Amino acid sequence: MKKSRIAVLVIVLLLSLVMVSTASAVTGGEPDGAAHPQVVLLIMDVGGQPAFRCSATMLTPTVVLTAGHCTNNHPDAPFTGMRIFTESDVQNGENDYPFGGGNNTVEAVSWAGHPLYETGPFFLHDVGIVILESPGYDPGLFGTLPTADQLDVLATKRGKQDVTFTSVGYGLQQITSNPHHTVRLTGLRIRYVATPNLIQINTPGFTGDFSMLLSNNAATGGTCFGDSGGPNFLNTTNVVAGVTSFGLNGNCAGTGGVFRMDRQNVLDFVNSYLP
Repeated sequence: MKKSRIAVLVIVLLLSLVMVSTASAVTGGEPDGAAHPQVVLLIMDVGGQPAFRCSATMLTPTVVLTAGHCTNNHPDAPFTGMRIFTESDVQNGENDYPFGGGNNTVEAVSWAGHPLYETGPFFLHDVGIVILESPGYDPGLFGTLPTADQLDVLATKRGKQDVTFTSVGYGLQQITSNPHHTVRLTGLRIRYVATPNLIQINTPGFTGDFSMLLSNNAATGGTCFGDSGGPNFLNTTNVVAGVTSFGLNGNCAGTGGVFRMDRQNVLDFVNSYLP
């Protein structure tokens, strides 16, 4: 792995009742190449220095969709700057990662999370918007929003049949451990894609009607740390059904949590930033 001048940290949150980590790469997937140029890598600065990274989707040349925990300041580490990296292979690209300044980066001028993000657990309103300083990058293909309650039909047994999503992001590709409890992370800064299946939607309790669980295994691939905020497209469309939000364990296995974009309050928030 190419070394950078500063380590990019992984955001991890542990909740008191259920262990949930914010999904901060695609596991079991494959390099995306040029298939989803609207998906970009997002860097967040703290104290003027790169500190965290997420994934994101461009909705317009200046409006970028990501997770709320990628835009809302941590109480002890307020964000002082953000930028996107547009290359599919940031690892081997022509950029000064993670500092930016090259032709393949665009700085942000502002960012915001859902207005109710701070009122409860992060996963209840985990959506955020980043505004870029200029339309310096036009992928020629943008993410689009679902219609209100579009995913509810998937809650029926028939609706779940053969439902797949296209998850895209720049996160870790693998987390492995051994009997000595040594953990090894594999995280090339390359855009990866996976095609997980729908596991759970509109279930009372933890996921409720605001999130859904997708598969995360060797057959379908899934999401991991660094994929936070990245899109989960409905089937093979450009419709962002949800943004990668959380995982239920520390090794990115079993399922991945996705915050739904089809609720009216979420659409109202995002649309307020669109032309």
